[in-house]
Parts: sequence; structure tokens; C-alpha cells
Amino acid sequence: MTILSVKNLVKTYKRRKTRELLTAVDNVSMDIQNGEIFALLGPNGAGKTTTIKAICGLLLPDGGDITVMGKDVVKQRGVALHHISAVLEGNRNLYYRLTPVENIIYFCGIRGQKIKRNEVMTLLETFGIAEKANDLVQQLSRGMQQKAAIVNVLATRAEVLLLDEPTLGLDVTSAIELRKLMREIVSRHDRTILLSTHYMNLVEAVADRVAIMNNGKIVVCEKKEKLMKLFRARTYRIRLTEVSEGTMDMFSTLDPRDIHKENGFIDFTVDLRNQEVLFELVEIVRESRARIESIEQEQVNFERIFLKYINDH
Repeated sequence: MTILSVKNLVKTYKRRKTRELLTAVDNVSMDIQNGEIFALLGPNGAGKTTTIKAICGLLLPDGGDITVMGKDVVKQRGVALHHISAVLEGNRNLYYRLTPVENIIYFCGIRGQKIKRNEVMTLLETFGIAEKANDLVQQLSRGMQQKAAIVNVLATRAEVLLLDEPTLGLDVTSAIELRKLMREIVSRHDRTILLSTHYMNLVEAVADRVAIMNNGKIVVCEKKEKLMKLFRARTYRIRLTEVSEGTMDMFSTLDPRDIHKENGFIDFTVDLRNQEVLFELVEIVRESRARIESIEQEQVNFERIFLKYINDH
């Protein structure tokens, strides 16, 4: 079931000095399904932040539609945003001079929701911060603050949680704990997560589907495993020996990457997109009189996939 839908979203700005129109978001569409972790990625200036702000109702789009649980974010703003709760970069959904318990009770209250203290404590215990329940947020570590922020949005009972850079500034241990926490939120608490991050290892660890934005457009929107499988199937590391001068020039048509030379060996990565590329590789090896030492399928991380799509668009 589609729980959050963005259709043909457009947002333009005027440059301050020239008054020239700048299209920050250009006809963006995506559907997020109930119970998934959907990652929205993009380099600085791609339009990702503008899209997120529009989904949260923080800015008015110039065109397109955004619906949450079937409710229009522009026309039915109050009702639609009742279904969204967000942790924005910098923990701006917490008051630092209140305790985690006080924050939860307050933010549920302004949504018209009542929550009992024992329910609050159960949530805090579930995510390992019950011992800090009555400490001021400003006294907590960054990791504890981030956990408290996520528990805070979870307590509101909103179906969609928007997490903007949730691991920013966390140490390795806290970041790993937060990954487990995100999967637990989806599996045990029946929520949907829209994740915005620059950390590719986080996407690789938790995301179900991924949309990559560049220059205001979505350049790919696909299941993470399908993207990983596609790139894993075609990326190979070639190792040659008995290589003569100028051999690598002969391989230039294959667009070799990560070239490494040592002790009479040359190894590099190529993208074997189809049989023709493979045949060309074999022919070049034959002509160069080099010897193939090994051909190995390369391990693919999501950072490489991200860069590939960004560079191609």
C-alpha cells in the first residue's frame, strides 16, 4: 500500500541578484510503500532538502501533489501532517532544557495525543535510554540525544517517520545501534521511514528502496538489492602479467578504473556490460600478448552505485 506519494513535484526560486529562475525540484515523482525504509539520496544542490521540506509542509511547491495516507499536504495540511513526524538534522525536535520524558509528553500533547508515563518509560526502555529518562536532554551524549529524538517521533504514533541525517556526528557504536533501531521501528512498530543521508554504508545496511536525485530530478528509483545485483553482475577486476609498454592504452576503450601497477602486474576494474565488451577485452589481451592472471567479480558497495548514477546524469 502506498503511504506517501509525490507526483510531479516542482519548486522554483529566484536568484537574489539576477532574479533568474532556478528550478530546485523538477517534476519529481515517487511512491513510498507502507512498512519500508526508503532512502532519498543526492549531492548538495540536488533538490533533496527542498523535496523533504515540501513533504513536511515547510514550503509550498509550485506544482505537483504530495499526499500522506491519501491526504493532500497542501489542501489538507493539518490532517496530512498528523501522519508524519520528523527528526531533522541537529535534533530540532527536542527541547534541550526538558527531559526525554517531558519532551515526549509535550510533543504528543501539541498533537492532541495523551500518553501515560508508563507508556513513555516502556518506549525508553525498548531503545535503551530509560536510565536517562529524567536527565535534561542537553546533558545527554550525542548518541543518547539521537535515540531520544527518534523515540520522541515514534511516541506520536505517526505512520511515516522522516529521518534526516540520523547518524550525523555519532560514533561508530552509536551509529550501528541506530541502524538496528531503524529496522526495529519498521518491523516491531509497523512504521514507514523516509531516510535522507549522505552515508552510503547506512543506506546499504537498512534501505529497502533508493531514489537518487541530481540536478532536481530523480535519476533512479529502485529496490536496493536490484541495484546491488545489477552492478555486482557486471563489475570485474582484471589482473594481467607479461605486460608491455602501451598495453593500458589499448584498454582505454573499455574505460578501465582503479588502475594499479606493481612488480610486473597490472590490475584494473572494468564494467562488462554485455558480451561485446567481454569479447573486446579478450581480443585486446590477445593482441597485447599479455597474460590474464585472474578475472574476479568485484565486491560492490553502494557508494560506487551512487557515484555512477550521479556522474551519468
